[in-house]
Amino acid sequence: MSDQVHYELFVRRKPGAQWTLDMATENRANALQTAEEVLEQGRAIAVRVTKETLDPETREYKSISIFTKGQVDGGKPKKQREDLDPLCVQPADLYTAHARDRIGRLLDGWLARHNATPFELLHRPDLVEKLEASGTDLQHALQKIAIPEAEARGMSVHELIRTFQGLVERTVANLMKAFKKGNLPDLDKEGFARAAERLSTDPDRAFLLGAGVAASIAPGKNWAEKIARLLDLADAAPSEPKARAAALAAIEQPLAEIVGSKAGMADLLDGAEDLGSTLAAMTRLSGGGQVETLIRIEPGVRNCMPELSGTAQRLSKWLAGDDFPAVRVSIAQRVLKELNGVRRLKPADAEAEIEFLRALAMSLTAAAGRILPPEDITGAFTTRSKTLLNGEFIEALLGRDRSSRDEIQMLIRLAENVMGAVNKRMAARWLSANIQALRFEKELRQGPDSAAAKLAMLASLQRSLVRSGLVVEDYGPLCEKLGDLGAMVEADARLLTMLVRAPAPLPQKLSVLIRLAMGEAGPTGPVADRAKLEAMKLARAPEARVELAGSPETVDLLKELVQHKVAA
Repeated sequence: MSDQVHYELFVRRKPGAQWTLDMATENRANALQTAEEVLEQGRAIAVRVTKETLDPETREYKSISIFTKGQVDGGKPKKQREDLDPLCVQPADLYTAHARDRIGRLLDGWLARHNATPFELLHRPDLVEKLEASGTDLQHALQKIAIPEAEARGMSVHELIRTFQGLVERTVANLMKAFKKGNLPDLDKEGFARAAERLSTDPDRAFLLGAGVAASIAPGKNWAEKIARLLDLADAAPSEPKARAAALAAIEQPLAEIVGSKAGMADLLDGAEDLGSTLAAMTRLSGGGQVETLIRIEPGVRNCMPELSGTAQRLSKWLAGDDFPAVRVSIAQRVLKELNGVRRLKPADAEAEIEFLRALAMSLTAAAGRILPPEDITGAFTTRSKTLLNGEFIEALLGRDRSSRDEIQMLIRLAENVMGAVNKRMAARWLSANIQALRFEKELRQGPDSAAAKLAMLASLQRSLVRSGLVVEDYGPLCEKLGDLGAMVEADARLLTMLVRAPAPLPQKLSVLIRLAMGEAGPTGPVADRAKLEAMKLARAPEARVELAGSPETVDLLKELVQHKVAA
């Protein structure tokens, strides 16, 4: 028989603090990735991943450190941590959300093998018997929690293990006693509504209804089937307010655990093709009416949001109402966790990644308050924006076949969609490098387009820069450079000289000059200044009065030009 191997992630929260267990998993890659994410998100100052191998003879685990990072030497450890979570001392303590989350991490591998959640383990006698029969899984879970807790609290490991063992034994005894006495409801026979109404006044209604719900979803072969069974129960919930509240609360706990896990969400969404599509589906699932309204009015959002079908669509209808707030929050927190991570949304398409990030930002902002605080959403997108500004992503975004003009337009699009002052400044630096480059000047001046078309393009780039969200200190010099390039293009073609001397009607020449002077047909800067000067010369000429008298539209344009202050 081969040795049993798993990996444990320990974290140090602050200088001088003890190492504490954060998670245990049988997946090495998952442990290493989570360690990196913990540091990236600032949830710890140091991380350590160890490989735990079970010796078949001694039945003890041998530990080998395979990864450390951060402020590993954090000073002298404190004898006791501040802000410690209270120990679980009563069986009821194990049924809290915090305790279930810890159970899920300690028994991650075992629960995955049995396709079960911590909620089910606490409410199903058959699962408890399987766990006890497994021999080492439960004992090792107790060791994993006892060792760091003992160090943090200044207690002996054996003392804590005995405490936890006693707690587990009392919890198991309570469950088995209720099972043997026939107190656990059979919802398939009795009916969910009737059972909820009968137990609505029972002081143990949460435990009893939870046991009934756990037994009802046990036959589900996968997570999607279990969610479907939970929604069937929700549809059958009683209408009487107190009984309905108890019934939906019993459903909400396992539902939140399933959709809050990667495997559960992947099964529900039928394996979305990449992270971007997954997060879009999750946002649509939890966003309710606000996101659906946005999908109808915003083509960019509509193109990124996948259609929900089957069980996912059923769940979205429930989440659109006021029921299951913990489920909505669980999904939204998963979205934020991924946004705070480093995985690409669209690994094969950098341009699509920007569009998906924009759609997610708009959707989550529209639903802010209902599912997440606005500041958490802003923080997540600020963090994600950093990943769009590294050299690898920029290279993937620009490719190798774009013209310099197309690259600048794409970088402006990127600047529009990143959040955070630091990220905006970094986007401006990428833009500056491309706009100031000799390659752009050569392609512009030697390109096949007419001088008028080149000037119009430079004006368009200037307007896009102003709208990009960059501060004036960043976009001002870039607009000035575009204006200087416009002067070179005009000088190469002698455009203004030819326009002034052209045998065209005065109103027509003035119309073109005024559009150039006002930054509409050309960039602001030297070209606009000279165009304004030439326009005023023509308008003041003695022979111009007669021609302008027959063109009131041109006179209005001249008045507008006089009042217009050309932007620097």
